[in-house]
Amino acid sequence: MFKRLKKDNKKGFTLVELIVVLVILAILAALLIPALTGYIDKAKKKQIVAETRQAVMAAQTLADEEYAKSTTFTAGDLFAVTSITANDVQTLAEVSGTVSSANVGANGKITSLTYANGKTCVYDPEDADNDNTDGDYKVS
Repeated sequence: MFKRLKKDNKKGFTLVELIVVLVILAILAALLIPALTGYIDKAKKKQIVAETRQAVMAAQTLADEEYAKSTTFTAGDLFAVTSITANDVQTLAEVSGTVSSANVGANGKITSLTYANGKTCVYDPEDADNDNTDGDYKVS
């Protein structure tokens, strides 16, 4: 009789056990996905700010060079008031976004960049938030 019981004793998981494990995995995935998408969105925003920082530094460098050459340097769109092109800024900054305009303030500092996709990044060199950073970049 004991031999017969041992032969029928099959090892493995039942269907109910497998379904319970799958439900637990689905619940964990449902909790994890929104958190991951939040991190992805933050990373994309930080990438835009980093690229804009590079583009602003490149545009400011080119504007400073143009200012040193010219006595008629004025405020306005950097590309309209100088011989600098958007391609010059992108080449120097080594960024992938297409810069369509760069605005220069009265003090000769770059104040904003506008990209071809409509995004605008405003640079405030005065650090209006007083958060001890060297200027603030805001993407809209």
